[in-house]
Amino acid sequence: MDTAHSLEDRRAQLRITLHERGMRMTPQRQLVLDALLVLEHATPEQVCQQVQLTTPTVNITTVYRTLELLEGLGLVRHTHLGHGAPSYSVFEHQHVHLVCHRCGRVVETPRAVMDELCGTLRAVHGFELDASHLALSGTCHRCAQERPRD
Repeated sequence: MDTAHSLEDRRAQLRITLHERGMRMTPQRQLVLDALLVLEHATPEQVCQQVQLTTPTVNITTVYRTLELLEGLGLVRHTHLGHGAPSYSVFEHQHVHLVCHRCGRVVETPRAVMDELCGTLRAVHGFELDASHLALSGTCHRCAQERPRD
């Protein structure tokens, strides 16, 4: 599918969703959503930098408020990939993030790796895990192979 065409389709879908919830697509909301469509995963600071490429007057406070509103409406989601700011996306994640707590590397793996755990949690606790909104912290292969320095 043509990327420009899919971006326009996504913009239209987001506009319809806002309208159905009694809200309008303001210029700030459009700018934040457009930035997320381009960046796919981004911190509020990265979104702000992207927005400021075309509209330098938009500040970080506006970006944070807009992300909070859009997340409350279910139009964006966030994932904590470590100790820093959350990463936002308009797309439902089709992967789980594996975050190395030593080097900070982030690896994406298919959500299917969580199927067994999801089934266990459902059977034992009646809990439905949303594995599309998940980052697991650990040590990557590279860091695990390094010898500790004396």
